[in-house]
This record gives sequence, structure tokens and C-alpha cells, in this order.
Amino acid sequence: MNRSMLSSSPYAHNNQNVRKVMMQVQIAAFPALMAHIYLFGFGIVIQWMLAVATFIVVEYSMLKLRGRPVWPFMSDLSALITVTGLVFCIPPEAPWWVVVSGSAFALIFGKHLYGGLGYNPFNPAMLGYAFLLISFPVQMTQWTMPLDITGSTLGLIESAQIIFNGAAHTHTMDMFTGATPLGELKTSLTQGVTALETLNREPYGLLFGLSAWAWINLAFLLGGLWMVLSGVISWQFPVAFLGALAGMAFIFHQVDPTLYPPVSFVLLSGGTMLAAFFIITDPVTASTTPRGKLVYACGIGILVYVIRNWGAFPDGIAFAILLMNIAVPLIDQYTQPRVFGHKLKG
Repeated sequence: MNRSMLSSSPYAHNNQNVRKVMMQVQIAAFPALMAHIYLFGFGIVIQWMLAVATFIVVEYSMLKLRGRPVWPFMSDLSALITVTGLVFCIPPEAPWWVVVSGSAFALIFGKHLYGGLGYNPFNPAMLGYAFLLISFPVQMTQWTMPLDITGSTLGLIESAQIIFNGAAHTHTMDMFTGATPLGELKTSLTQGVTALETLNREPYGLLFGLSAWAWINLAFLLGGLWMVLSGVISWQFPVAFLGALAGMAFIFHQVDPTLYPPVSFVLLSGGTMLAAFFIITDPVTASTTPRGKLVYACGIGILVYVIRNWGAFPDGIAFAILLMNIAVPLIDQYTQPRVFGHKLKG
């Protein structure tokens, strides 16, 4: 006799899993990777390979030490996303030990010491990035100049010589490195040069009047929009973050355009779009309630603007995210959605 199998609700099923979500995020970052290679050269490819090698060694070692099964946890690709996000924040020709130490720190201190994936309160990639900024400020500020400034990019062999040996035979570091637009703006303001003068004198305009940094951000935006439309990430994160950051930029630019850059520069420089779609959307360390996501992302946007303009670091995205990671439990506590069927008093 056939008997009906009864089960409790809910009856809706989701075919998503950690590995599938992480792979979708990795695919979404591909346009930015291609743009980065075209505009900055092949250094990022070598850095990514070093980061992947580090993640394999660190993940295997930590899982063995913790007595956890190796393959199920290594194959969920969460560590790959961590090191990929970190690599985009590191100068393409930074010494090899920078990305290795940053990746190891991110995975050990940002993930495994808290109990592994799902238990870490801080975003591992941003924890590793903050560690590198504080520990190696010189190496982290020597950014390779993009195609629109130098007119050419380094090849794979030249990049490898610089990353592993310090410099190529035909190049010195001063020939192809310098400050980022955010760093240049911050330095110029301390020297009494206005924001308008700084932006006007920069040789920007690779295509359609946009700098290489702007095109990298647009590439991240393209991949991010695909993730939103595919339901991989919640729309609240990028909308609230970019809205708060743009709102702050608009207000202060109207107050004093000589001191504060326009909205377009703020949104298309640094790691703005990387943070908006790939970093603050981390489901483990971000807020989980609908209203909480808006509060969390809005707070990051405000802090990024504050740190960029009045802090010690030109970008400040890592520190803004880590500060809001601390506030996530409190945000979730006070933004819990009303239970269905709840009756209002009065």
C-alpha cells in the first residue's frame, strides 16, 4: 500500500548552496579582472595565483589542526572568494610576501580562529587588507600606474621580476608606480591645492573621458548588477551604501567644491564598487534583516566618506566595513521584522 509522506512546512526549496553562490560571485568578478589586466597589466594574475596557493596551504593546515574534513570545506570556495577580494585591493606589483601574508592573516585570524565559515564576525578579506595597510604602508601605497597614464602596461615576465625580485631590468619602481587618485587628492589638499585643480591636472580620459580607475569600478558594477538580478545578493546593500556615499559627497561638494570632490569621482574611484557588490554583501558578517541591511550599508557609506576626507587613509573601505561588522548584532536586534499575525496594542 502506498502511503502519503507528510512533512512540515515550509514547502519552498532553494537550490542554492555555498559552493554555487561563491562560484557566481567569482564569475561576477571576471569583467573587473579582465579590465584590470588590460589597464594595469598582468601583475594581478601572479598575485591571484600566489593568493590561491596560500589559501590551499592555509586551509589544509588549519582544517587538519581543527580536526575537520578537508575536502568539503576547501571545495566550498569561500576561501577563494576571500583571497580574490583581497587581491583586488593589493597593488599589482607588490612584493610576493605582501599577498601571501595578507591572505594567510585573513584566513587564519579572520576565519578559522573564530570557528570557520559562518562564525567569523569580521569580513576576512577586509581584515587581511587592514592588516596589510597598517603593517606595510609603503608597499600598499606603491600602485602601478594604469594604461591611461603610462601609455603601456607591464608584461607577465616583467611583472614577475618585480614581484619576486624587486624590479625589472629595464624599469625602476619610480617609473611605473605612484599614488592612486584618492591618495593624490589627499596629498594635494594637504599642500594647499584644491580638489578642482587636482582633478583637472590628472591625465584622465582613457575612453569616454573616464579614468582607468573609473572603468575598473564600472566593471565591478556590471558584475554586481548581474548578481542583484540573479538574486545572489540583496539589493539593499549596494543601494544603501552607494546612496549614502553619494549623498555625503553631494552635500559636501555643494558646501565647498574646492575641498570636496564631486559625486562621480567619489563613486568611481578606489574600491567603491568592489565594496558595494562584493564585500559588504558577505552573508556571514553583514546584517540579515531587511531594514538592518539598509542601516548596515548606509553606515558603511557614511564611514567611508568620513575616513576618506578626514581620516589617515585615502580609501578607508576596510576600516568602515570592520567597524560596522562590530555593530551587526545590535543592528539585527533592533531591526527584527514583525512576526506574522502580530497584533498592535491600542
